[in-house]
Amino acid sequence: MPPGVTKFLLDLFLWGAAGLLAYAFRKPDLLTLGIPSNVWGYLLLSVVVMGGLETYYSLHRQAWRRVGVLDLHRLGRAVLLATLVMFALGFILQGWLQLPRSVPVLAGVLGFLLLGGVRLLSRLSDERVRLRAAPQRRRVLIVGAGEAGTLIAREMQRHPEAGLEPIGFLDDEPSKVRTRVVGLPVFGPVAELPAVAAREGAQEVLIAVPSADGRFVRRVVDLARDAGLRYRIIPGVFEILSGNVNISQIRDVNLEDLLRRPPVQLNTAEIAGYLRGRVVLVTGAGGSIGSEIVRQIAPFGPATVLLFGRGENSIFSIQQELGRTWPEIKQVGLIGDVRDAARLRAVFERYRPEVVFHAAAHKHVPLMEEAPSEAILNNVVGTQNVVDLCLEFGVGRLVNISTDKAVNPTSVMGASKRVAEMVVSAGAARAREGQAFVSVRFGNVLGSRGSVVPTFMAQIRAGGPVTVTHPEMVRYFMTIPEAARLVLQAGGLAENGKVYVLNMGDPVRIADLARDVIRLSGARDVDVVFSGIRPGEKLYEELLTPSEGADATTHSEIFSARLGQVDAPALLRELRTLREHAEAKDDAAIRAGLARLIPENKFGSVR
Repeated sequence: MPPGVTKFLLDLFLWGAAGLLAYAFRKPDLLTLGIPSNVWGYLLLSVVVMGGLETYYSLHRQAWRRVGVLDLHRLGRAVLLATLVMFALGFILQGWLQLPRSVPVLAGVLGFLLLGGVRLLSRLSDERVRLRAAPQRRRVLIVGAGEAGTLIAREMQRHPEAGLEPIGFLDDEPSKVRTRVVGLPVFGPVAELPAVAAREGAQEVLIAVPSADGRFVRRVVDLARDAGLRYRIIPGVFEILSGNVNISQIRDVNLEDLLRRPPVQLNTAEIAGYLRGRVVLVTGAGGSIGSEIVRQIAPFGPATVLLFGRGENSIFSIQQELGRTWPEIKQVGLIGDVRDAARLRAVFERYRPEVVFHAAAHKHVPLMEEAPSEAILNNVVGTQNVVDLCLEFGVGRLVNISTDKAVNPTSVMGASKRVAEMVVSAGAARAREGQAFVSVRFGNVLGSRGSVVPTFMAQIRAGGPVTVTHPEMVRYFMTIPEAARLVLQAGGLAENGKVYVLNMGDPVRIADLARDVIRLSGARDVDVVFSGIRPGEKLYEELLTPSEGADATTHSEIFSARLGQVDAPALLRELRTLREHAEAKDDAAIRAGLARLIPENKFGSVR
């Protein structure tokens, strides 16, 4: 017999039994004197009504071995409706049924207990069978008794084959301490982790607070390490896109978790307003920032995404990824160089982009110190090419990706990016109504190409030491997805000519970052040594000069730098000269030209 039919018949049998028990409760001599015809009539009518509701609510299709709160809620609705119907029929047919008014109510309560009980017993039996068949499980202490912690504890209980046994929670919320959640105790605050772990025999700590900031994660990691326990984490809120938490999402703690900041709230309507249905061009689309911008653009439904960049392999990679994850979005891979104005013009003429994100740039400070001409040709001339074509073809929005190294620059790279900001501002002055050209300035991004973390990891794999240039060197850090999201949000603000500055949080000492990487890698006896500041580097970065200041915008994490007006004719004359020097590979003349363009520059000094 099919399982659904068996469940259907069993439910009706139990429902009929509940009605009979309700009658027996009201008239204890019912079973000894025999069941009269009016009782049989009530039971038959009750079973017919319940049979209809069983079919309507598909109760016989429920997976009893996986029954949950929503399943029991659905059962409760069917039972309540059946009870009300039988109560009404008992009143209407009182002359025939001679029904005590309390019988339908008692039958409903007993019916829910019987039908719900058989489902819970089925689930309990299945879990016991799987528990006996499961491998030896690691005892897991969960930090965070909120929704995420509750969900992950339930997942562990339902899937013992995963080898994880939740033993309880730690939570700093006083109202939760000494309570029980999904049958597990909340032992106390997080500070008691070492003592609770030792007392309860915990083997692993799981951080289940998706909204926790980096300080909290670091604190838990330090406590777990001191207790000699393995520590893992569930993803942050931006990684849990579906809103669900499951065992497969548990992963090791990484550096981004230790630097995690509170989640940034986005105005998605504002972003969608300028991206949906538009042709969007991303220069440097194969790079770490450019490719993440592409990923963040896709959910907003652009008509076409143009992936422009020099590296064919990186463009091919993001093209394939976009095709897998967003197959409905038209995308075009375009190999080219922003320094090649003719190639860029051909792209603009053929595809007519309406929104441009300009992420193509040279960003490596010491390498650009050795090749100033390349910094100028790529970062300045390339930006000028993009700006000129955006003006010519009436692009509605241009968002230029800048850097904190453009502030009080001590390096050729930083100076070239500051000049690029000026080029965009000068273009904004010539923009027509409805156009908005802006720059977005932010600091270092974790995981980007050329960032310190991959360098540290390579040194650790080689046995160390890990080299840091100076013990007091600090930098602002942001994750790549967070930076890309705020770039899209800044584009939505669209105040023509503005330079937006992202809130980068607190600066981080590079030496501390290196020690964190060593700690997370599990390496032992790896030292941090200091190699000295390299040409063009500062001890610390700034997002604004003291003379600039910043104004608030409609978004709490984005500010607008107060910049002086750009003298466009004078800038264009200097740019022509600077380009000539770059093409001639005249490094001294390039530095002199940058010094004229950026009076606040500090070439040759280290701050």
